[in-house]
Amino acid sequence: MMCIQNKDTFKKTLLMSGLIVFLFLTGCGARYYYLGQANSDSGLYDRAISDFNKAIEIDPKHAKAYNNRGNAYNFKGFFDPAISDFNKAIDINPKYADAYSNRGYAYSAKGLFDLAISDFNKALEINPKYAPAYNNRGHAYNMKSLFDLAISDLNKAIDINAVYAEAYNNRGYAYNAKGLFDLAISDFNKALEIKPGYADAYNNRGNAYYNKQKREKGKAYLEH
Repeated sequence: MMCIQNKDTFKKTLLMSGLIVFLFLTGCGARYYYLGQANSDSGLYDRAISDFNKAIEIDPKHAKAYNNRGNAYNFKGFFDPAISDFNKAIDINPKYADAYSNRGYAYSAKGLFDLAISDFNKALEINPKYAPAYNNRGHAYNMKSLFDLAISDLNKAIDINAVYAEAYNNRGYAYNAKGLFDLAISDFNKALEIKPGYADAYNNRGNAYYNKQKREKGKAYLEH
């Protein structure tokens, strides 16, 4: 008789067993693609890239493999090979919203904000409910100091996904830049409520507290 001491561990074992059976039954290209996705989800980006390489060798028209390999390159900070992969994914599937948004992220990381915004526009043209594209375009607007446009996009991202920590953080950044410190602090609080270990939100909230205190000291000085 088998004794199950930990139900969660047992469930994970069953899920992993199911994945192994699924991968065995799929074709080789699909097998490597799903292995790559599993490795990417686990933060094993070098392994993921290797798996996507094999998937692409078997099926050179595998748009999702190019897109997801590009994502793995993005996570590693290798933005030029990422852009090359997103270009390929878009060549294969010109209506691939994820690939446009992910290429926009890479352009934004390189400081090419106009190119990034163009890609986010395209992603949203294809999928108007794509919260990450609104968030990432909002971030790009922030970097261009177009804070009202940023807030509008980030509102939309939050309307679509009410627990989007990055969108709250980016909107807080815009509020802080506009001198709306209480709104900024509220957004950073919300980001941290959703994602307690979010270092960027802690840093930004600290800046907002500092800016608010500085303004209040300035007001007190002028009143005397």
